[in-house]
Amino acid sequence: MDEKENSDFGQENKPTDQQSVRQYVKLKPFSLVMLIFGLVLATASVTFFVLTTGDNKVVEVVNPQKTTAKERKEFKKLYNAYDEMKNNYYDEIDEVAIIDGAINGMIDALGDPYSDYLNEKEARQLNESISSSFVGIGAEIQEHKGYISVVSPIKNSPAERAGVLPNDLIIAVDGKSIQGMSSSEAVLLIRGEKGTTVTLSIRRGEAAEPFDLKIGRDVIPIETVYAEMLDKGIAHIHITSFSDGTYEELLAALDEMEKLGMKGLIVDVRQNPGGRLDTAIDISDLFVENGKNLFQIEEKGKITEIVTASGSQKVAVPVALVMDEGSASASEILAGALRESADVPLIGVKSFGKGSVQTPKNLPDGSNLKLTTAKWLTPDGNWIHKKGIEPDIKVPYPSYAMLPFLDPTMEMKEGMLSPTVKSAEEMLKAVGYNPGDVDGVFDKQTEKAVKTLQKDLALETTGILLGDTTLGLMKELRKKIKDDDPQLMKAKEVLLKKVGK
Repeated sequence: MDEKENSDFGQENKPTDQQSVRQYVKLKPFSLVMLIFGLVLATASVTFFVLTTGDNKVVEVVNPQKTTAKERKEFKKLYNAYDEMKNNYYDEIDEVAIIDGAINGMIDALGDPYSDYLNEKEARQLNESISSSFVGIGAEIQEHKGYISVVSPIKNSPAERAGVLPNDLIIAVDGKSIQGMSSSEAVLLIRGEKGTTVTLSIRRGEAAEPFDLKIGRDVIPIETVYAEMLDKGIAHIHITSFSDGTYEELLAALDEMEKLGMKGLIVDVRQNPGGRLDTAIDISDLFVENGKNLFQIEEKGKITEIVTASGSQKVAVPVALVMDEGSASASEILAGALRESADVPLIGVKSFGKGSVQTPKNLPDGSNLKLTTAKWLTPDGNWIHKKGIEPDIKVPYPSYAMLPFLDPTMEMKEGMLSPTVKSAEEMLKAVGYNPGDVDGVFDKQTEKAVKTLQKDLALETTGILLGDTTLGLMKELRKKIKDDDPQLMKAKEVLLKKVGK
């Protein structure tokens, strides 16, 4: 879990009356996990948030039944099966395990990766795990078709530094297969104490062979807004999650950029898997004219509720938003609001596609049930779930930005032939060292390129890719990805036309 997301996010956004509860939602701190929209997890979990009323009570998901469970016809088959097992199974049954299994079966039958059940033991372990410190690896995950898939790593987190990318499939944790596990179960395996390491077996691409990543657990960065002034008055503000203090961080960043002469603003939500709903509302409100829609909420049996802009503070300069496949949940609320209600261009690649709402609820025995209870739609009523939001201007990442991590303990030298060598050759070529043909063969030309790299890095010129040489190569690649950012450059180009530069 991402401990910074599991701290007491007690920001008050109380509604002024009962009808406006959707417009300013207070997210109640929860003893098991932080109830946020598009939860950012340091070892991960699925995304969800809790809707609360002004008196701090969780909205009821199911109306109280007048009849008892035994009187309800739909339970007859379940009770018959339970009685049959209890009376005729050859050995004593574990009644608690049977009931937990039945609940898990019902959740699985929904076919919804965002609904989940934690039994009392799992809920207690997770609660104890997240209450100690803000430590993890820094990546949000979700269960997807029986596998655990990465939604996005957190900026400056151990996962990002190790090379974890959106859509990576985590096959195993410390050698233990996690296929078929829920995201909550995977969290318990991935989390741990600061300074310890966890080995994730990752598959990148359907046909690719899995590779191992050793990631050191560490404190997850709490900063969520990073601002810089580019040139010609174009400011770039990267929002990495929608957390408790993000809105205030953003206001401070905007003030700083205005003092530096901001004439245009690039809002960057790439690799941002979401966060608090109230934060998403407040931030969206900065860019949308009062009275216009921010998003819509649809709950079963209820009239669609529309959340509109109503704030007193607005951004007055031209804006563009950059996003990618790691932009999810609250990021997509912002993207949808900016495009459909503020005519802000979206630049990059299609977003993740998370348009559902989850409500976790503690059960009397300490277990926890989290169900999808609603869906949200864009201002114009579009449901982006499983579809994502297409950019107005599509700018894909360069191919070298998606290359797999190279294990620095694996030696690569002349005479070797493998897909890993091919990846290394692609990296060398991307950062300006000519390896010859990119064919997976570590030949004399590849060795020469490695030696030149080692010389530039002030390392021993062995011509062998190993240890510090491999790490240096990947560091050079990350620098190139950051410096040669085609999505950011396109957004800048668009804004410069608007500000007349």
